[in-house]
Amino acid sequence: MKLNVKEALDSARDTRALLIDRDILEQVSGLFKANFEGRKAVVVCDETTWKVAGEKVYECMKKEGMTEIEPFIYDEPKPYAEFGNVEKLEASLKKHNAIPVVVGAGTLNDLTKLAAARADRPYMCVATAASMDGYTAFGASITFRGAKQTFSCPAPQAVLADVEIIRQAPSLMTASGYADLFAKVTAGADWIISDALEVEPIDPRAWSIVQDGLKEALADPEGAKNGELTAITPLVEGLILGGFAMQWSQTSRPASGAEHQFSHLWNMEHHTHEGETPSHGFQVGIATLAVTRLYEKMLQTPLDLLDVEACCEQWDEWPVWEQKIKEKFQDTDFLETALTQTQNKYIGKDALREQLMTLKTTWPELKERLTEQLVPSEEVEKRLLAVGAPVESEQIGISRERLKESFYRASYIRSRFTVLDIALRTGNLDRWLNEIFE
Repeated sequence: MKLNVKEALDSARDTRALLIDRDILEQVSGLFKANFEGRKAVVVCDETTWKVAGEKVYECMKKEGMTEIEPFIYDEPKPYAEFGNVEKLEASLKKHNAIPVVVGAGTLNDLTKLAAARADRPYMCVATAASMDGYTAFGASITFRGAKQTFSCPAPQAVLADVEIIRQAPSLMTASGYADLFAKVTAGADWIISDALEVEPIDPRAWSIVQDGLKEALADPEGAKNGELTAITPLVEGLILGGFAMQWSQTSRPASGAEHQFSHLWNMEHHTHEGETPSHGFQVGIATLAVTRLYEKMLQTPLDLLDVEACCEQWDEWPVWEQKIKEKFQDTDFLETALTQTQNKYIGKDALREQLMTLKTTWPELKERLTEQLVPSEEVEKRLLAVGAPVESEQIGISRERLKESFYRASYIRSRFTVLDIALRTGNLDRWLNEIFE
């Protein structure tokens, strides 16, 4: 059964209220009052979002007597998601007991999410762009001591998304959100594999929240680029639903697979392009296209004829893996992460034999499920181009050689089971990549 947004909201553990509609910014005071009875608000924004909607939110709150505190405005148009900016906001919040109402998109939401949690209070979000799925996700992605990390903290208690404001956001922000939503296609395929091989079962409710309306939300990339309401509204809903699914399951599995491991890897490698970190959506968009091509190679391979014993014979014992990882990541600051995450999913030869026999016997049915789930790579590329997102890794500063190497490196930095692990365990990764990059 397809869950609508209201039904999905009932599954959320942190978010208790959501308003999505056109021209609803003036309802911000009512939403705040209904969810934070008797509390005062402090508006949080940056120089850009103050002009977009922050000033109006502040005026609405002040008019209704819901704020007596000057807004917290980061003194730059585009603050960076780094821990120092969390501490600035946290220090300000600890001077009073007001509830932060953040007006902005990904970075501002993450900064406020973590600062509010550290100041021991809930918060509310007013979305200004359809740029990522993090509005209603638990956890904040923040750079700390030079490395991008996800800090555990609650999602907003209430969210207001005025699609009239969102559709006027820069088209590149919308393109980033569209690409982030497209990543749920390959993430779903990875979950199907994990479920079929009894690694991590599919949670039917989380699956339904993310997947049921996904292809509809991705149906009109040109309309999304042009800010058309009929395309923007389902895009916003799809991004918010991803967060609800993560709240329900208390894991990012419903919305994140191998394609996100590429993005995590590049962030951990401190990758920048033209002086900036490429947007999360553009990173996972490039990776989604790359992972889709890997899936296509897998679907062309008769895994029902897999030589399981040959696979087990070439499978190394853990000390050999440990040495390989040390050599591959010795010059990074995340060697221990790679070792720990890989060891958490490593299996010995007996378990591998059992797993690959399951893959072999279930392959006809599994292949059918994956084919139904995936979008052909030519169509993925066409739609990303239509929305204005990059389709070549060089557009975000990743050479083709580095993209190819990322298939190997990405598999080590998260314990989540994905198509990358199937490729490695069946001994096909080298061949499939050589065919993709020939």
